[in-house]
Amino acid sequence: MDSSDYIFGIRAVMEAIEAGKEIDKVLIKKDLNGELASELFGMIRSNRILSQRVPVEKLNKITRKNHQGVIAILSAVTYHRLDYLVPQLYEEGVLPFIVVLDGITDVRNFGAIARTCECAGVDAIVIPEHGSVSVGGDAIKTSAGALHHLPVCRERNTAGAVRFLKDNGYRIVAASEKVDINYTQVDYTVPVAIVMGAEDTGISPEVLKLCDTFVSIPQFGHIGSLNVSVAAGVIMYEVVRQRLNADMEVI
Repeated sequence: MDSSDYIFGIRAVMEAIEAGKEIDKVLIKKDLNGELASELFGMIRSNRILSQRVPVEKLNKITRKNHQGVIAILSAVTYHRLDYLVPQLYEEGVLPFIVVLDGITDVRNFGAIARTCECAGVDAIVIPEHGSVSVGGDAIKTSAGALHHLPVCRERNTAGAVRFLKDNGYRIVAASEKVDINYTQVDYTVPVAIVMGAEDTGISPEVLKLCDTFVSIPQFGHIGSLNVSVAAGVIMYEVVRQRLNADMEVI
């Protein structure tokens, strides 16, 4: 990790929070305590910054300097709020298209998905605070810079985000190889959110319960499933195809 990607030391991190720096998460030594540390914890809570208790060895791997048990990992982008973005899209008169990533942890997959999202005109990516990749320098590079142009909403949990989208008129489409509905048989010419699951476990049961439609991509080889970034790209461009055809019919 490059030294420009993080800030270390209790006071330095507190000053960064006060200055409004975009912080991805704060790593805190497991047994850290004391008056100044308590003040930092209060700032983290009040600013809704993600924090994680870790062994000191993890902090030492990032820097051998006097980190005082605290390292703030800076975010490479400014996260957006879904509850602000959704009404904004409706006000702008666009046909919303959002991609929800439920537990994607591989930065290369995330970057590849983001790159396709930007090319396909996706309005935003939604990721959860916990159990997910974050937007760091590696993700920016893998996305070929797409994450500088594509809004990313980091929500408290995926289920809450999906429920919010559903309540606001979105069709929630989940990708799953366990169903027989071909991904081309769904109407994407409505406000839509495509949900892609984790590389190993797929979409969580809690999120699956909220989905309106489940689709799969036909496969004819011997391998069990497509890479998640490839599958996401296939479905995204079906959305693009249908919407382009719909626009042509209107003309």
